[in-house]
Amino acid sequence: MTSLSLGRPFHSATGGIPRRRPQRLATRLRISNSSLHRPNKFKRAYTSVLIVPTGVGAAIGGYAGDALPVARALSTVVDCLISHPNVLNAASLYWPMPNILYVEGYALDRFAEGLWALQPVHQNKVGLVLDAGIEKDLRIHHLQVVDAARASLGLPVVEYTVTDTPLQVEKWINSKSGQSTGRIQHSDSLLRAVGSLIKRSGVTAVAVVARFPDDDSDDIDDYRQGMGIDLLAGVEAVISHLVVKNYGIPCAHAPALLPLPLGPSLCPKSAAEEIGYTFLPCVLAGLSTAPQYLVRNSESSDKDCILASDVDSVILPIDACGGDGALAFASGKTSRVGILCSSSLAVKFNSFGRTF
Repeated sequence: MTSLSLGRPFHSATGGIPRRRPQRLATRLRISNSSLHRPNKFKRAYTSVLIVPTGVGAAIGGYAGDALPVARALSTVVDCLISHPNVLNAASLYWPMPNILYVEGYALDRFAEGLWALQPVHQNKVGLVLDAGIEKDLRIHHLQVVDAARASLGLPVVEYTVTDTPLQVEKWINSKSGQSTGRIQHSDSLLRAVGSLIKRSGVTAVAVVARFPDDDSDDIDDYRQGMGIDLLAGVEAVISHLVVKNYGIPCAHAPALLPLPLGPSLCPKSAAEEIGYTFLPCVLAGLSTAPQYLVRNSESSDKDCILASDVDSVILPIDACGGDGALAFASGKTSRVGILCSSSLAVKFNSFGRTF
């Protein structure tokens, strides 16, 4: 709506007020458009989702936090960006962005299906589960990372526990899809450890560190050169999915590995994993403010929550659009969204794609 506003008469150069002449009133005409000054409360936030499936060799997002610059760029043009650890984790590196929600892949799929809502928080109480199979020195390295995160970043890591049995992680490449995957032999031990943290300390988010088999350098040379599949990522998703499915709280995983031999020629996309002894810092930072997951039912309240119907657009690799979350958004059952399939994020194999 356009409005007109009439100003007061001009003053003379000498400071006096000129004699009023009704037929020649000096006026200042101002034209304003009220829509330009509309309060923010009348403007709905623009929400976008960025998905890069895990362990499929995405050109961007298939390595060590190399999709983080994409997330940073998107965060400057949307009000809210929802993404997952595979995009936002970069081992010892991370980038805090107040308008990005760090959502585990299983939870993101349920959110897309309209079954769960996301409730932003000020801060979570973070617990840490360490695999009993981690050697003493490697365990100390991880606990020192926790001390550093608490002392230097003020992160609310309240307690850690060690599983009662080594988890015994196994990993492999699916011969049909080319996607990395795997399993843990003692998943019950992991769930008991998470349950004990929730019961004793009331943690609202959990970081898991499992001991992974050490690879021969020849097996991961392609990955370190920016050409291969992330052999760890698939089973990392299995681990976090298990926790979120059973306890409904944010979870992310960091693998425990012995340091690899120095690689003099390393692809920058993989270099973040060479910085320190652990991949834990980014996980703790992400979980500290990750939104809580609320199961939607007739008794739940969606107040102050973000729903799938709030999503305006989804961005993902052009040839990895078959995951549960992508299909749910594309179905239009929960919302009408724009799906942007980017060739820049393309994967090496046609894949349905698991989200971590």
